[in-house]
Amino acid sequence: MAIRQGRDSTTADLIAAIAGRVPSRNLHSLVLWQLGTAIVRGDYPEGSILPSDTELLGRFAVSRTVLREALKTLAAKGMIEARARIGTRVLPRQRWNLFDADVLAWHFETGPDVALLRSLSEIRIGVEVESAALAAVRRSEEQAEALMACAIRMGEATTPQQFARTDLEFHRTVAEASGNPFMASISALVELALTAAFTISSPVEDDTAMVATVKAHGRIAEAIRAGDAEEARAAMKAVISEGFARAEGRLEPSKV
Repeated sequence: MAIRQGRDSTTADLIAAIAGRVPSRNLHSLVLWQLGTAIVRGDYPEGSILPSDTELLGRFAVSRTVLREALKTLAAKGMIEARARIGTRVLPRQRWNLFDADVLAWHFETGPDVALLRSLSEIRIGVEVESAALAAVRRSEEQAEALMACAIRMGEATTPQQFARTDLEFHRTVAEASGNPFMASISALVELALTAAFTISSPVEDDTAMVATVKAHGRIAEAIRAGDAEEARAAMKAVISEGFARAEGRLEPSKV
């Protein structure tokens, strides 16, 4: 199974498009993507030993250097561990770095489920709610106006991707306005959550949801501009909770 240079669009490509980045296309990233996705999907279960380097080299048709770099990257993400005379073992899922953008993307590539979306929403609520409260206290006038402008542009979006890009800009601005550099560390979670909305259920496709979502973001922006930390907390929690509920509603019927 040689690497396909002209692969179909993946979650990583969607994230890059929404975040305004150019997706990586080198051999290392392609091998890493296919191996990472295979592990998350369960092709190589937890506790199992990966095929030998010789077999993987034949499967991917890449150099030993490229393969070793991909395996080193997976090890750094807590997904595999090489042992002398044993081989490379897939580690328990609890050891995986779920804050890593690639690991999260591989979960979405294999098909996001309600449990994963719920966990993402919970961690976002745990961080972004306080980020909004801090932004209400620490934001600059420029940041307050930028948030108001973002909320307006969200209402003018005509495609899911355009909406998601503006939504991401809004949440990034809130994180920056919080004045806490650690808030930006969850940017990968936010990007994945917005990609989920883009691929599962975008409010752009539902006039009622669109109006409600834009209004909810406007509520956050207004609270931050007014310096109302408690209202900012409540408004941010509502936006995240409603986004999860919308995605959950689209996923659950398919499992009935």
